[in-house]
Amino acid sequence: MYEQLARSIGEKVTLTAMEFDLCKTFFIPKKIRKKQTLLLEGDVCTYNAFIEKGILRSYTTDAKGNEHIIQFAFEGWWITDLSSFLMGENSTYTIEAIEDSELLLLTAAAREELMDALPVFERYQRLLLENAYIALQARVNSALTATAEEKYTKLTIAYPNIVARVPQHMIASYLGLTPETLSRVRKQITLRK
Repeated sequence: MYEQLARSIGEKVTLTAMEFDLCKTFFIPKKIRKKQTLLLEGDVCTYNAFIEKGILRSYTTDAKGNEHIIQFAFEGWWITDLSSFLMGENSTYTIEAIEDSELLLLTAAAREELMDALPVFERYQRLLLENAYIALQARVNSALTATAEEKYTKLTIAYPNIVARVPQHMIASYLGLTPETLSRVRKQITLRK
């Protein structure tokens, strides 16, 4: 159950086997089914979730009832509403499983205790946040400047299996496109091949 977590941590920092065994004690394993929510918009986010297996999405719903997907999280990724998790504010996002998923949950208190017990875990968390901020800047830049085709192409290059695992209407929402526009973009790309 902790293979992806070991891989993720090992890509950023070095933990001994004893340190990793200690690290595991701070997490709560949880299985959730497809379409089951981990967090509802308006609730306080109590967990930072690491995905061992499956895919989750984070989204917000506008006044017209339209969903706007903020993030997909695959195996080896973390997902949370960071401001709600760290500040105890009501969440602006819903987090839901796209597939049956296996998670490792970390409460804010457990995260602090873990970083005190293993300072190298704090470095790991800092590196993750730095990478997330860089990715966020790239996403905002793409949303403001890229064409629909460029957005879709970048996404499928970065995550080749996303088309097979995530419904097209969700991909369209993530890219800020209508499903019809995404369908046209995919047809144009197919015709050029």
